[in-house]
Amino acid sequence: MKERTPRNRPPRRLLAAVTAAAGALSLLVAMPATSSVEADAVPVAAAESTATVFYYTKTKNWAAYNLHYAPDGGSWTTVPGVAMEAACTDWVKKTVPLGTAGGLQATFNNGNGTWDNNAGQNYDLGTGAITVKDGVVAHSDPCAGGTDPDPSPSPTQGAGTATVYYSTASVGWTTTNLHYMPAGGAWTTVPGVGMEAACTGWTRRTVDLGAATSMKAAFNNGNGVWDNNNGSDYTIATGVSTVKDRVVVKNAADPCAAEEPDTEAPTVPTKVTAKADGVAVVLSWEPSTDNESVATYQVTRTGGTKGTVVTDVSSTVLSVTDLEERTAYTFTVRAADAAGNLSAASAPASATTGDRPPAPAQGKPLGTDPRKDPIYFVLTARFNDGDGSNNRGGSQHERSGNAANDDPMFRGDFKGLIDKLDYIKGLGMSAVWITPVVLNRSDYDYHGYHGYDFYRVDRRLESAGASYQDLINAAHAKGMKIYQDVVYNHSSRWGAKGLFTPKHYGVRDAQWSWYYDEPNSAFEYDGLSVEPKSGKSYYNGDLWSTAEPTGNTCVNWGQPTPSTSPEGYRIYNCQWPNATSGAWPKDIYHTCWLGNWEGEDSRSCWLHDDLADLNTESAKVQNHLIGAYNKYIDMGVDGFRVDTAVHIPRTTWNRRFLPAIQERVTQQHGAEAAKNFFVFGEVGAFVNDKWNRGSVNHSAQFFTWKERKEYSADDAKAALEMYEYENNAGTAAQPTSANAFLSGNDYHAPDHSRFSGMNIIDMRMHMNFGDASNAFHNGKDSDDSVNDATYNVVYVDSHDYGPNKSGERYTGGTDAWAENMSLMWTFRGIPTLYYGSEIEFQKGKKIDCGPTCPLATTGRAYYGDHLEGDVKASEFGKVDTATGTVATTLAQPLVKHVQRLNEIRRAVPALQTGQYSTEGISGEIAYKRRYTAGGTDSFALVTVTHAATYAGIPNGTYRDAVTGDTRVVTDGKLAVAAPGKGNLRVYVLNGPGKIGATGPYLK
Repeated sequence: MKERTPRNRPPRRLLAAVTAAAGALSLLVAMPATSSVEADAVPVAAAESTATVFYYTKTKNWAAYNLHYAPDGGSWTTVPGVAMEAACTDWVKKTVPLGTAGGLQATFNNGNGTWDNNAGQNYDLGTGAITVKDGVVAHSDPCAGGTDPDPSPSPTQGAGTATVYYSTASVGWTTTNLHYMPAGGAWTTVPGVGMEAACTGWTRRTVDLGAATSMKAAFNNGNGVWDNNNGSDYTIATGVSTVKDRVVVKNAADPCAAEEPDTEAPTVPTKVTAKADGVAVVLSWEPSTDNESVATYQVTRTGGTKGTVVTDVSSTVLSVTDLEERTAYTFTVRAADAAGNLSAASAPASATTGDRPPAPAQGKPLGTDPRKDPIYFVLTARFNDGDGSNNRGGSQHERSGNAANDDPMFRGDFKGLIDKLDYIKGLGMSAVWITPVVLNRSDYDYHGYHGYDFYRVDRRLESAGASYQDLINAAHAKGMKIYQDVVYNHSSRWGAKGLFTPKHYGVRDAQWSWYYDEPNSAFEYDGLSVEPKSGKSYYNGDLWSTAEPTGNTCVNWGQPTPSTSPEGYRIYNCQWPNATSGAWPKDIYHTCWLGNWEGEDSRSCWLHDDLADLNTESAKVQNHLIGAYNKYIDMGVDGFRVDTAVHIPRTTWNRRFLPAIQERVTQQHGAEAAKNFFVFGEVGAFVNDKWNRGSVNHSAQFFTWKERKEYSADDAKAALEMYEYENNAGTAAQPTSANAFLSGNDYHAPDHSRFSGMNIIDMRMHMNFGDASNAFHNGKDSDDSVNDATYNVVYVDSHDYGPNKSGERYTGGTDAWAENMSLMWTFRGIPTLYYGSEIEFQKGKKIDCGPTCPLATTGRAYYGDHLEGDVKASEFGKVDTATGTVATTLAQPLVKHVQRLNEIRRAVPALQTGQYSTEGISGEIAYKRRYTAGGTDSFALVTVTHAATYAGIPNGTYRDAVTGDTRVVTDGKLAVAAPGKGNLRVYVLNGPGKIGATGPYLK
């Protein structure tokens, strides 16, 4: 969406071409132009001091012609503007000074109230010679040699005449120029001669080649975007030719011959409603119809001190924010098709704003034991769409196939999540882990792991009344926690704003102008706003330098390499982020590529060109990150999930980041909140070993411990010293803990004196969840080396992997899912569910394939279609009401299963915070758990799927929480028959009996 006043410039769309997938982009380090177009035909962004505007008079027959204009960034002339003078037959002109401006906005009038303002959008003109003919803008001099720049092709072509039809369907240009050279002749002056609209998706031009029988040709949009056939130019013969998607068809049929021009406007939008909320208004309407298709809607707003404002949107809802207080606004909507036909304006809809609401108060962490809160993990941008106006597809929208599915990568948002918190609560989950919220910047950044501005929330996630603070507060009001995914290890490939953002080499030549945007110093990238010159929200003009910057350290700046991009374009040095190029200052970034995932260089080198590796041992970097994440602590988040934790030395975590978190939470929210502020790290270990390939430094449990000796005061040296010391000490010398284990049948107070402050994701269980028994036995085998495994975060699959390092979402079957859940909800640790797993969403689908396939075909597909309708839940695990599709979702067997598991877990403290033991127990997946504190003493015997026997247990009355079966133990023994796949038994000493209703698995 882009707002404009009636005299702003309309958006100009660039080519839909995109860069390589993330895996291939590491090759992109620079590039040259190799087009055979002459040097002067290669457009370079150069400032022009004047523009000569030619206006076509034959279809107007005005008595006088005036040009009313404003240079870019400047003021408009006084109405009616400046008089234009006769130029040649059917043309008038005016040369105007522009100073340093790169173009102008213009309208034309007859001095007596008749205007041509491009259907309300005004004309967006560049520099040099420009023609405006019947709404079409081209770059040429119509009076040079007496040639009309836009003649219609004659029905019969001469021997030396060529008519070229150029397809604009794939480039989206509103202006097309033909730059050509007859065989044996000279090139036209850049940008060439204008082409006229022929029919939908086609422009044409007829040129006289004289005695020549062919010409070389290239096409451009007059503003630096070129199609020169990948540098080879096109060869066009006499007669009629078509050029479409780089294919030339000689002696072609007229592509417009059988097509009637589309002159039918869409229907008028109906049921336009405007609803005010504070100083925001949400406008909605029914879709229009058209004989072809509706392309956009034009919303006109009047009221307030800004006057009339026109906004173009592609959806049927518009959220207008930051309006004036207590002010009446009126809106009308018109529909437009691809041919430019506009419907009449809708009936007006009005709304009066109220008072500006105060900023939401900062939240406070709930501060309770995190082990009591099962976690629901969502990719915010893929979960549920509450506000269509902040949806963004990015530069990969078409290439990925997302456009064909009408599925922009940024689709879900905080509003959508707030709207469905009751769905999550209805599942019984009381903590929500969300992907990173900071402003991201890459070609495919919806997941949040390409942080660019760590101090700013990504606007593509926020809406009026649904800021990040609003989400935190809404969750807390429902008794639910928010765990924020955070990244300390790396920034985006473009660096980190406020810390370091490199300038890369980006010559805007015939090959690359589709990618590199013109710089606009007045525009600040925020992920959401549309930059007016490029018409893109993924603008990158601030990241590139067409001239070598002062003090440049990048090696071989701008020199061509032997490599080409996937599109076949030559690559230049320093064109693309490269760890070893010399462009990255060593005090802020590490400058090497990772070679060994289990070696020391994993903490000090880049993982990928999308992930510029921060020098986290630098005080400058540490302070920047600590300051950024303090902001979110102050907002009241309940914990941090730490991405790529293993790629930062334990010494840096223990010295800097973890103490900083504790200090800030204590300062802002108190000691009890700090004690329960939950930090859990991702330590990627994809093996079944207790110690990751024997490397203690790269094993998850290693990060739960404080240091065992003193190291150098210099953090970089300390990291190396620790790595060497612990590596030499080996696995046998690592600390051990009994914090997760019962002493016989007794609970004992855990010793957390050596705890680092970081808990872990249980990667070993995760990797073995292809079979619940494997997950159980592998998990408990590592628990004596974890400071306190009762805090381990346990999941089956995630946004990265399925079990056994599978790249697909878990597809073991519903019974196996039920079995896995039964284990996770009753064994030590915190059960975690990746969004949609409760209905086996996208099972067997590849979790991630970057922009090489549509998101809809992956494990990161949009989930909101399954959540349509209303749902209310006042208690965890119990749905009060549900209507629509979400009611069907909530009726699925695994949903019923997880609801009851949560009900049982909440009623039995031993299953939440208890220690465990397998001593005296026979059974495939069987254990006992106990928690004792104050007046609470909870003891439970658990078996999943299989039969089990328990010996040496306390005598007393045991009641099964699943069936209500009661057993009186007098000899310390209890035998339990196999409950069946996915089912379980939970015999609780002096327990309440059956908890919840019989379900599809718990029965």
